[in-house]
Amino acid sequence: LLPAFCLLLQACTGADEAPNYLKKEALIQKMQAGGLVLYFRHASTEKDYADQVSADVNDGSTQRVLSEKGWHESVRIGRAIRFYEIPVAKVLTSEYFRAWQTAWLAFGEYEKNADFNFLPHEDYNEEQMAVMKKTVTPYLSTKPDADGNLVIVAHDDPFEAATGIYPEPMGICYVLEPLGEGKFKILGFLTPSGW
Repeated sequence: LLPAFCLLLQACTGADEAPNYLKKEALIQKMQAGGLVLYFRHASTEKDYADQVSADVNDGSTQRVLSEKGWHESVRIGRAIRFYEIPVAKVLTSEYFRAWQTAWLAFGEYEKNADFNFLPHEDYNEEQMAVMKKTVTPYLSTKPDADGNLVIVAHDDPFEAATGIYPEPMGICYVLEPLGEGKFKILGFLTPSGW
């Protein structure tokens, strides 16, 4: 499954080679040391559709929300973070219910930040993707101030805009090493069932 994913990733990003990601054990050791950014796409929802055009971030009835599966994924992710003693300095989320609920269930705390919201368009052009990239990249490239890791729980499109990678499936966590000046290195990823 992983080789197939890497080939898909290669096709999507236009990279000459599949990424040389760390294996689970090495990735967890890196996270235990702190200083990284853990970008989670929110956990599973009932349906997958673009709700950003008409959604009111303050009204859950206008947007996709977590499914029962997503609630369970979120709780298991939080248990895994605690089991592996991965330090969390801060948790940021978008204002959408599915993002902050994932964070609340997994980490017990979160801070909403509109920088991680979608732009209100169903399909994005290059200019709109560039706006999201400019907004999100500083969070991915700046080392956390406090000891531990910065956790971001948000969405697929802002992450894809910043990295060129579409984060699939829901609940996936990409681990990034901030390098400063708008640069970062993707160390690897864990799926919700991969912890």
